[in-house]
Amino acid sequence: MAVALVAAPAQALDLTPHGTQPLLQTPLESTNNCVGCHRGYNATQSQFLPHSTWGGSMMANATRDPLFWAALDVANKDYPGAGDFCLRCHTPMGWLGGRVLKKGDGTNQPANGASGCQLTGDYDDDDGYDNDYGGVTCHYCHRMMPSGPQNQPFAIGNANAWIDDAATCVTSTGYEYGGACRRGPYHYANDGREPPHGWVASPLHSSSALCGSCHDVSTPDTDQGPLKTLVLENGTATTRPFPIERTYSEWQRSLHADLIFRDGLQAAPSGQPALAKAQQCQNCHMPNSTDPLAQACTLNEEGSRTGDLRTHTFVGANTWIPAVIKTLYGSEGGFNRPADYDRAVAWARAMLQTSASLSTTVTAFTAPTAGSAGNVTFRVRATNLSGHKLPTGYGEGRRMWLNVKLFNAGNALVAESGAYDPATGVLTEDGQIKIYEVLQGIWDPTPPGACRTESGGQKHFHFVLNNCVAKDNRIPPLGFHPRTAEDPNGDEVRPVGYAYPETAPGSGTLVNYDDTVYSFVLPAGMPLPLRIEANLRHQIASKEYVEFLRDQAVGAPAIPAENTLCAGGPGRPFTVGPQSQSRGEFLYGLWNDPAHGKSPPETAATSTVLAGN
Repeated sequence: MAVALVAAPAQALDLTPHGTQPLLQTPLESTNNCVGCHRGYNATQSQFLPHSTWGGSMMANATRDPLFWAALDVANKDYPGAGDFCLRCHTPMGWLGGRVLKKGDGTNQPANGASGCQLTGDYDDDDGYDNDYGGVTCHYCHRMMPSGPQNQPFAIGNANAWIDDAATCVTSTGYEYGGACRRGPYHYANDGREPPHGWVASPLHSSSALCGSCHDVSTPDTDQGPLKTLVLENGTATTRPFPIERTYSEWQRSLHADLIFRDGLQAAPSGQPALAKAQQCQNCHMPNSTDPLAQACTLNEEGSRTGDLRTHTFVGANTWIPAVIKTLYGSEGGFNRPADYDRAVAWARAMLQTSASLSTTVTAFTAPTAGSAGNVTFRVRATNLSGHKLPTGYGEGRRMWLNVKLFNAGNALVAESGAYDPATGVLTEDGQIKIYEVLQGIWDPTPPGACRTESGGQKHFHFVLNNCVAKDNRIPPLGFHPRTAEDPNGDEVRPVGYAYPETAPGSGTLVNYDDTVYSFVLPAGMPLPLRIEANLRHQIASKEYVEFLRDQAVGAPAIPAENTLCAGGPGRPFTVGPQSQSRGEFLYGLWNDPAHGKSPPETAATSTVLAGN
């Protein structure tokens, strides 16, 4: 599907009209302002102090991510100015500072601001005051408020956040400081640990709603309504904003968020594990440190926060991009945080390995003989142990699949489903493969109508133009009930093109597992026993997605090389990053470089069983 690049009308639509707008009277402070007290300076402290645990995360590197920049260019190509919507989340410092599209003072818009060309600093700069590439910063989250300055309600999604912009802060203990308050989940009762800056206790910072501010993403909610509205798979046009990501909503509609378990007294439904209390996003993605030396600040005594300190790991499932950024910008010669990235990758891999379980059950087996083939039939059950769909998040190019291998007694491979070639990045989509993914597309009204996710046999990924879901078979979380009063049909989050059974007839709650049945012919004379090995693999960016981003960059009208695109911008030309390449070409080069491994899949769970022994 070819999408023509057209001239952007001068602010025809405001894609980001809600929440705090640029410019702030009290600008966000740089993360470097927090380093002195909140970064660890030895291996032990680096496991729990906020800056050290944040430094390698995707939150800290949201503006350095080469995959993001390649996708941003496609969004701007599809809908000029769409980058305003994307950069609001990925560089709150630059966006709120008026260096994207909105200056906030009535003057002209920055040239190529939606492409990030007016951001200050560059990719390998440290996170100082003049660098907008420091991702989602300390001040952004810790100045987030539960309501607006005129008591406007807190909003979920699209970074429609309210940021404290007061000129002074009166702390919860009555001290007054210049500048806006830092907000967090703790209350200091004159116990000697009160920080030397303005602060107030904030229950919001212990709740999933804080995360939902950015981790539910809809089509831009413009000043004239949704940019794209959802078309259902039967062609019904709704008035609902198209749901791009729904991680927060997935959690909210699961048992993990169910308030009935908050006091830990109620019995769990039959067959479901008891939860002591509702699990907030922070429980998994900011786990408490149990280190006996845990402290939130180097000015406090060691051990003052043991078991009561949320580490700022913000860990997810992305192991590829942190490793790439470490090599590009984060080692010596850049801002020199290599150990932060190593920890981030290790934490992400560990989290992924707690997200799911696999079990394999042989249901039929006929042993091969010297003169005749045998066969085996078995079921692989994948169970979602996370608090949201598996996988979740930004769907383009992201997938999980079952890789099943059969080995004979001599350990020779007999058969395989879901084979992946690390040398080419090709996933073989055989007749039995199970891929868990969401495929979004553009509705084609040509009778009989269809949600198009391919053009000319090639997958396309136009997230800013998408208005329909062709497939969503991602595994639901425990206790998932897609229907709500606001969304009675569950259109934002329900499976599409796939059916998950209810836990009980009429309950409206879906099971949190999926069964896949495989059947293979076993060659005559094959030595027994047969070993069946099942692995659940996770990949951040598929070959098709990376090649699409490259092809969009070089296809007419071509997207210029970054230094050409941003000529005249602050600090240009850059001497790091894409430079003389477009961002899509740069990403493809990184993906194709053996040092970066073509977004290598990670194993989330495995199961092994013998047959014929």
